[in-house]
Amino acid sequence: MRDLRIVFMGTPDFAVTILKHLVENNYTIVGVVTAADKPAGRGRKLNESAVKKYAASQNLPILQPINLKSEEFQTALKSLNANLQIVVAFRMLPKAVWQMPEFGTFNLHASLLPEYRGAAPIHWSIINGETKTGATTFFIDDKIDTGEIILQEEIDIAEDEIVGTLHDKLMFLGAKLVSKTIDLIKEGDIATTKQPELEEKSASKLNPENCKIDWSDSLDNIYNKIRGLNPFPAAWTLINNDDEEISAKIYAVKKEGEEHQIKAGTIISSKKELKVAVNGGFILIDEIKLSGKKKMNTKSLLNGYKFSLNAKMM
Repeated sequence: MRDLRIVFMGTPDFAVTILKHLVENNYTIVGVVTAADKPAGRGRKLNESAVKKYAASQNLPILQPINLKSEEFQTALKSLNANLQIVVAFRMLPKAVWQMPEFGTFNLHASLLPEYRGAAPIHWSIINGETKTGATTFFIDDKIDTGEIILQEEIDIAEDEIVGTLHDKLMFLGAKLVSKTIDLIKEGDIATTKQPELEEKSASKLNPENCKIDWSDSLDNIYNKIRGLNPFPAAWTLINNDDEEISAKIYAVKKEGEEHQIKAGTIISSKKELKVAVNGGFILIDEIKLSGKKKMNTKSLLNGYKFSLNAKMM
């Protein structure tokens, strides 16, 4: 049985849950590597990562390198004397870093690799209408998310699943998968599988361009895109209402399949309902945020905001 000394690397809330699980289950964490503090908000106050806040609460040694290749960082990392490194939602590591520990460096990725390599696997699995996804642990190599698979576990994606709920399911699934992976390494009972060569489904970084709704797309594609971005970062659109053009973020929606001759993007509103005509039916909007206003349900919005007869989503 190996005596493991672990360095954990991660930044967002997703990574915190995994780190917390390890701490609470008495794994030996000798240090944490996370993003440098960044100025945020109007006051430009330095913002600490979620992982840093949790690590500090547990009195764990914290490293916050700006440059992972710097001699100063690598010397400090080496001094922690870890023999295993775990990476969850961090950055691409230089070879000198991932090769450092005796038992290697493994990563938790929120997809069934080799599918959805990249920055936003949870979002893209819903956007692309997948019915299943999962989590994978793999040993890091010199490319992104291509290393040999250690463990993999699958879960279903519900028809009305949004990225917020799937994120949390995968977070808790991931915590258990990381534990199982550590235990295999501890026992020296590790067998890896080379990733199969498949036509890759990308999980590229999200940006304003690929989060904008294309109202000329199909009913299912628009529905999947909106739920795959709800609640973060949220799908968005421009609204033309009486020649006023405003932007809006769309959150909770339902879909209604129906053949019609109404032009895609046309807004149909009543006192209680807001829907948009698309190819093959309508998108019913339950929750929306107009630029400069707070997020609200449709009924609240329609109490004080009127859409003209020729209003449209663009």
